[in-house]
Amino acid sequence: MQRLFLGLSTLLMVILLCVNVSADVTGAGSTTNDQVTSGSSSSNTAITGGYHSEATTNYQTGSSQTTSTTNTTNNNNNSYTGDTRTVPSASAPGISAMSQDLCTVGVGIGIQKPLIGGSIGITKRDMNCERMKLAKLLFDFNMKVSAVAILCQDSRVFQSMIHAGTPCPFFGKIGAEAEDEWKKYEQQRPDYEEYTKALRYMERVDNKIANEQELEANPNAQIITDGNGNPVKLGNE
Repeated sequence: MQRLFLGLSTLLMVILLCVNVSADVTGAGSTTNDQVTSGSSSSNTAITGGYHSEATTNYQTGSSQTTSTTNTTNNNNNSYTGDTRTVPSASAPGISAMSQDLCTVGVGIGIQKPLIGGSIGITKRDMNCERMKLAKLLFDFNMKVSAVAILCQDSRVFQSMIHAGTPCPFFGKIGAEAEDEWKKYEQQRPDYEEYTKALRYMERVDNKIANEQELEANPNAQIITDGNGNPVKLGNE
């Protein structure tokens, strides 16, 4: 009797295990492994069965998982919707005279308006450059006086020659003779305006010095001068 009870219990446990396994594992499939060995013996092994794997995530009561993504794009274009045609921009032309043996300078200008544009470019002569090139050419021809004479057409060169005591040539005359001629025909000087301005200044300084010397010689004398500082003598003297 006891053995019968144990057998029934064992059979019941096996049945329960089979039921649990059938409830947890589902699916169908087969795996076949064939092996062939040449020789005196060979064997084949086949494994069949169904396999199934499940994963379950349980959240506690009151817990939840929510993912929400909201993308909003607003484009407001209030730009001008009329005629958007534009004219090409006007630019000043580039004029270069650096690669040629020319004494010119490039000048360009451009202007742009809403409906029209324009540009222009010209070249301008560099007189100082021409003067130096001509002087060098004359000096190479052994015309030294002529080379100096053309340089003296510049007021700066003319003044520097006067201050150095070597006045510029005047119609074939050089040295002191040329200086006398420049004083006689002073309006022919390239620096005539600067020269006359300097003469008036030196005249005022010389008159001031002369008046101071006369006052030192005659302390009681009264000297009347004009607007330029020149002494004015009264009476018939």
